Amino acid sequence: MWEIIISSLPSLIEAMLKYTIPLALISFAFGMIIAIGVALIKFLNPKINGLLSIFWKLLRLVANFYVWIFRSTPLLVQLFIIFFGLPSIGIKLPPFTAAVIGFSLNTGAYGSETIRSALMSVSKDQWDAAYTLGFSTPQTLWRIIMPQAFRIVLPPLSNEFIGLVKDTSLASTITIAEMFQVSQQIAAQNFQPLLMYVEVAALYAFLCTILSVLQHYLENRSSKFIKGDGN
Repeated sequence: MWEIIISSLPSLIEAMLKYTIPLALISFAFGMIIAIGVALIKFLNPKINGLLSIFWKLLRLVANFYVWIFRSTPLLVQLFIIFFGLPSIGIKLPPFTAAVIGFSLNTGAYGSETIRSALMSVSKDQWDAAYTLGFSTPQTLWRIIMPQAFRIVLPPLSNEFIGLVKDTSLASTITIAEMFQVSQQIAAQNFQPLLMYVEVAALYAFLCTILSVLQHYLENRSSKFIKGDGN
């Protein structure tokens, strides 16, 4: 038993470093860019008129539809549409690119609601005080609202990233040789599926435990900085 575990470990770790971790990091980065943009579109009410006002309303409708569709459908179905469905209309993507797009869009939809909720939790008095001092809307967001929202949004977004790391196992369904698919391949060779799946589960648990420890560290650090103690 131990020989099988030890002999398969290098291949699983290689898959983790080559696909699982990069896929999670890249997808989360793009997902957060999408999430921030969508959250701001849904949160802000700029004082604009005419065509700009119509454009902003249309943009908000698109943002609402995007969040609704990606929060209302399974991630696996989204990956299948992107990787297996799009080629039928002439759009063929490499597996890794398709996975990044799918995970990013899914993360962006969930993350946008988390960020929007954090922005809404900041008191309106903060905006009024900033405008009284002559701050513009972008300045108020960047200097006053965002720092307060960051502390609120850090725990749920950290949990979102940990969830994304586990969700990368779904990439095995679109031919990406990440940890789970490698464990399947090894299990097919040594006829020890239970042993291999327990081993890969242990690796996911180990990785997510490290991320959880890092999450608690970042939460503590952010609390100290917000209180004015950077040490």
